[in-house]
Amino acid sequence: MDKKAVTPRTNDEKQAVVNRLKRIEGQVRGIQKMVEEDRYCVDVLVQISAINAALKKVGFSITERHMKHCVSHAVHSGEGNEAIDELINVMKQFSK
Repeated sequence: MDKKAVTPRTNDEKQAVVNRLKRIEGQVRGIQKMVEEDRYCVDVLVQISAINAALKKVGFSITERHMKHCVSHAVHSGEGNEAIDELINVMKQFSK
């Protein structure tokens, strides 16, 4: 499903998400280096946990914006059930 945002992200919003993702990318590279250096497993696992938390934070930030703009707009225009069902299906993926 390739829909356009009802209210496109501002440049500041885009930059904030991109910056977070770049930070996460750096963390992943750090874990790769840890594995190459045969670092202690628990240290690697702690870093993996930190990345999972960071990704969830980005996901929830995007979800919040989606609810406040896209879902809200859909509800007001009579298409709320479809938008809510779509969001619920995505949130189920988050909980796997």
